[in-house]
Amino acid sequence: MSDGALSILVFAAYHSLVSGEAVTRVVLDDGKGHKADAEGVREMEEAGLLEPAGERGVLTEAGRDRLAKLIETLRRSA
Repeated sequence: MSDGALSILVFAAYHSLVSGEAVTRVVLDDGKGHKADAEGVREMEEAGLLEPAGERGVLTEAGRDRLAKLIETLRRSA
């Protein structure tokens, strides 16, 4: 997974850890300067992890599983 794609999951992991809730959607363009890496979005879409929907993207079941594994790995390594 490229750094661009990983950055999308890491940002989702941050929000999940801060809120204590599962993240199912990610912001791809907030209109205020924050934009997800376009190549990362494409890579995640091609891998079946993300379904872009305008300014947001919906994590697929596989994407949610990958996010959960990332969070689990972060917790184990801390």
